[in-house]
Amino acid sequence: MYQPYIRGKQFELIGIRDLTTTVLSPNKEKVSPIIEPVKDSSTLKTTLKELVSNDVNFTIIANPQVGSFRDIDSIFSAIKSSVGNSENYQVGIIFHNKIVHTKAIEILQKYSDVIPQLTIIHNSTFDNILDILKLYQEFFVIKYNVINLSATSKRYHRNFDENTRIELDDYFNSQSKNSDYLQVDESNFSEEHIYYKEEGFVGFADYLSIGEEYSETGFLPYAVAIHLSYADESNKIKIKHFVSDNNDDTSDIAGKFAEALDKLIAWCDQTNYTSVAIPIFREYHKNGHFPGLGTLKKLSLMNHIDLVLKLI
Repeated sequence: MYQPYIRGKQFELIGIRDLTTTVLSPNKEKVSPIIEPVKDSSTLKTTLKELVSNDVNFTIIANPQVGSFRDIDSIFSAIKSSVGNSENYQVGIIFHNKIVHTKAIEILQKYSDVIPQLTIIHNSTFDNILDILKLYQEFFVIKYNVINLSATSKRYHRNFDENTRIELDDYFNSQSKNSDYLQVDESNFSEEHIYYKEEGFVGFADYLSIGEEYSETGFLPYAVAIHLSYADESNKIKIKHFVSDNNDDTSDIAGKFAEALDKLIAWCDQTNYTSVAIPIFREYHKNGHFPGLGTLKKLSLMNHIDLVLKLI
């Protein structure tokens, strides 16, 4: 089971929506996206509706820790308006170090009619975690315990029913500037899709080829970088970084994209690599079209999910 962790910015949501019929639905037994909504938007609602209409399981987080979408009433209003009569989803709760569990349960009970089951995202450790979970389980079924490996202790996952354990980590090797990727070319990502069952999990989650770091606002970069996941000869996931060359200022972003895209297409031609995203990149290359930086992130996301689902 693969659970891609999506921050609900516009282009990430569009990427999930665009994958639903072609990639997610045919693989519905092995994929369940986690969506942390960051903004109350029509794109969020249409994405949830698309998942529901194609019977693709997902988790929608009710207490996001990033972004501006923090009003619990509005979040549940978005859920109610999107899911219809479906029960093939989970409401997610992030366990962070400032959460007041009695208050969280009280709020969840208020909306119990649209909570078929829960996903708990463990972003902090609690010594009495089993007692805490019992409080939630008095009212709700916990389907998944998603354990953030970088935020919990080494054996923390042993506290949870093995049939609910999902491992989560950030495997993207982020650089401070896009131009720094010129020195990297490619980086290791993960091999969790190979070993997660051996390590006692029923699934694994990652922040895709985007990374966990979240920024509310965008800015014009000096360099344009396209991050493309692929599998090496051992089926380990790596990421190629295709970067523009003329990076002295923030002018001519379209030209910088063309430079990065030239490198991507040449590599795909050389290796015969393809995915759901590559024909779209090829169309932009053929037409000399720059679709905007948000679309690059969307295509990177689509490529990554497509790749992982092929590997498992």
